[in-house]
Amino acid sequence: MSKVRNFIILVIIIMALWHLYGETFNQSGLQGVKEDFLTDVDEIRENPIVIETVDTISTGVQLLIGKISENIQDEDEQIQPNIPAPDKPNLQAPSVQSFSIHNIEIGDTKEEVESQVGSANRESLNEYGVMWHAYHENYHNFFMVAYDEHNRVVGLYTNQDLLSTTIDLSFNDTRDTVLSTLGEPLSGIRKGLINYKIQSHNEYDTFSLDDSYVTIFYDKHENNTITAVELISEELEKKKEAFFGIPSPELREGLEYQLFDLTNASRVIHGLPVLNWDESVRNTARNHSIDMAENNYFSHTNPLGQSPFDRMEEDQIVFRTAGENLAAGQSSSIFAHEGLMNSKGHRDNILNPAFEALAVGVAFNEDNQPYYTENFLAK
Repeated sequence: MSKVRNFIILVIIIMALWHLYGETFNQSGLQGVKEDFLTDVDEIRENPIVIETVDTISTGVQLLIGKISENIQDEDEQIQPNIPAPDKPNLQAPSVQSFSIHNIEIGDTKEEVESQVGSANRESLNEYGVMWHAYHENYHNFFMVAYDEHNRVVGLYTNQDLLSTTIDLSFNDTRDTVLSTLGEPLSGIRKGLINYKIQSHNEYDTFSLDDSYVTIFYDKHENNTITAVELISEELEKKKEAFFGIPSPELREGLEYQLFDLTNASRVIHGLPVLNWDESVRNTARNHSIDMAENNYFSHTNPLGQSPFDRMEEDQIVFRTAGENLAAGQSSSIFAHEGLMNSKGHRDNILNPAFEALAVGVAFNEDNQPYYTENFLAK
């Protein structure tokens, strides 16, 4: 008798759960993702379950296109975890340059750097033909250093609050403060007979200071406060003869891993867990970049009419939620990432707490222009 009673109770519970959550269940999963993506745009905009923004931003040679993602989440997934951060280093004022990052200045030696922070977590080729050495503690206290052939620092970057200056600037300051402190930014950089015009649309400014090019990036979603800083020595900049780097398999892989690392460094700032690199979806992302570069188009939908989710399914990628970011025209993963963070749809993908993994695919067109595809997913 008790078994019958328990069975009846179980049936009642199942019916109640189906009544409450059946509609959500029907809309989730692989098939639901594909159907939501193919829905008419006006219908999508009325559906709060799908984050559907498709933004196109034209900034001279920089083009961004927004994200398409299926955003079914359990309530538990929407709660941002409390990630304990390691201690921030005790920052000192620079002794030679106007700027230092993690107490490191242009001209310091690799030995001096690694006596402070240890060995790099990753080394990857950048557009200047040298390696970015990425240092971090599970993406906290993240910064990158480039060295010349004599192991002297010729490049620095961070998107975390590791900046020290002799001119009283910090990550709490806005673009207005930067301009009032440093004056008029550069309008272009000459390389040989060509003057490459800087068209930043106020998302970053570049200054010539201390025999270096200082680029300060701003967060449009945080009152235009400083969000990242890149320092490149004039010596290193002069060695790059054109706007884009020289394509190679090593540069392609370098840009892919750099964009992955930059994404995780941004996530930990916002209290989110780091994403795992998912090798299974790397070819999907890379092949879409190749397709765009070779066939001269820029869209989430390829000429065969396939969506990002169709491409993942075709490559037998298993996922329960996924998203895609695209970028093209940026000279580096740094500029691509900072631009993506200033676009609402891209930013939502980068900071989506439901995502667990990411892979990046890069390809170059005949003009050496890189195309970037980010595929986010959770399984």
